[in-house]
Amino acid sequence: MAPDRSLPITVRQVTKAYGALRALDQVDLAVRSGEFLTLLGPSGSGKTTLLMVLAGFVRPDHGSIRFGDVEVVRAPPHKRDVGMVFQNYALFPHMSVAGNIAFPLRMRHVAKAAMEAKVAQALETVQLAGFGTRRVSELSGGQRQRVALARAIVFEPRILLMDEPLSALDKQLRDRMQIELRNLHDRLGMTTVCVTHDQREALTMSDRVAVIDRGRIRQLDAPRTIYERPANRFVAEFVGESAFLPVEQSGGEIRFAGQVLKLADHPGSGGPWLLMVRPERLRIVTDTATDATNLLRGHVLALVYQGESLLLHVELADGTRVPVRGSSARGAMASVPQQGEAVTLSLAPEDTFLLPNETSAP
Repeated sequence: MAPDRSLPITVRQVTKAYGALRALDQVDLAVRSGEFLTLLGPSGSGKTTLLMVLAGFVRPDHGSIRFGDVEVVRAPPHKRDVGMVFQNYALFPHMSVAGNIAFPLRMRHVAKAAMEAKVAQALETVQLAGFGTRRVSELSGGQRQRVALARAIVFEPRILLMDEPLSALDKQLRDRMQIELRNLHDRLGMTTVCVTHDQREALTMSDRVAVIDRGRIRQLDAPRTIYERPANRFVAEFVGESAFLPVEQSGGEIRFAGQVLKLADHPGSGGPWLLMVRPERLRIVTDTATDATNLLRGHVLALVYQGESLLLHVELADGTRVPVRGSSARGAMASVPQQGEAVTLSLAPEDTFLLPNETSAP
C-alpha cells in the first residue's frame, strides 16, 4: 500500500457516558495520514472505548468523527472500511489460515483468482507463506497474531485499528512483534491506531502517543517527549518510573532541602513545583568535591537485583524515597552501597525537569 492511500482521522468533542460514568469526555484528537498512533492508559481510562468508537462498534453520545473529509460517526462498522485486529484475534477455528484471511474478501465479493492472489500476498507480508492450509489450532500464539493481522490488511484498508494486539504473547515474542508491527506499518503506510496499557510497547512502536485518563487525553506527543517532558504528574507516573521532590522557589532560585538546584530550564514564575526524578538519571557519587551537581544525600533502604539492572531504594534526608537504577554488569556498580549505608546521589542539570505540584486529576 502506498502511503498516499492512507487517511487522516479527526475526532471532535466526542463524549460517551454510561450512566454517571463518562468513558469519553469531550475528546479531541487528530491522527495524521500514515501515522502510527497509540492510545495508552490504565484500565478504565477510555482508550478502548475510543477505539471502538473509531471502529463503529460504539456510537458516541455527542461529537464528530471524520476519516479524511467523510463524516463517519453514524456509519456502521462494515461501511467504514477499516482493518481491525482484536485482542483475542477473533479467528474462526473451523477455517484454515487462508480461509480466515480470505473472509473479508468474500464479504466484498472479490473474484476467486484475485482473492487467492491477495491472500498469498498477505501471508507473505506477515511472513507466513506456505501456512495457508493449516488449521488455526495448529498455530502458535505469535502465528495466530500474524493471521489476524493478515486478515485485517488483506483488503488494503486505509485505516488499521488494533486493540491490545500483543497482550496474549509472552514477553520475548511480544518484544519481537513490536518491531515487526512497526516495520510492517512502515511498509504498508496505512494510518494506524493501536490501544495498549503497556508503556514500553507504546514508546517502541509509535510516532505519537496519546495518554488517556478518565476519558480525557492528558498528553499527545512523540514518545521521547512523553517520557522526558511529561505534561503533568499523571503522565510522569504512568509512563516510566519516577519520584517527585517538592522544591521551593525564592529569589529566582529553585531549592530542595535548602540546596540551590542547577536546572536545564528555569520555570519562571508560578509554582509550586515538583522535581521529577527518573531512576536511571541518578548517579551514585563518591567524590563530592569534583562531582557536586544537585547532590541528594540519604541511605539505602533496599537493593534489588533485576537481571540486567540493579534497583536501589534510597530514603533522602527529608524522608522522600527515590529509586536509583544502574547496570548490573560486573564492575558497573561494584561500589554500590548496601542496605542501611549512607549514599550521595547526583542529578545532572540536563536531567532535571519541573512539573506543577498538583493532583493528577484532570
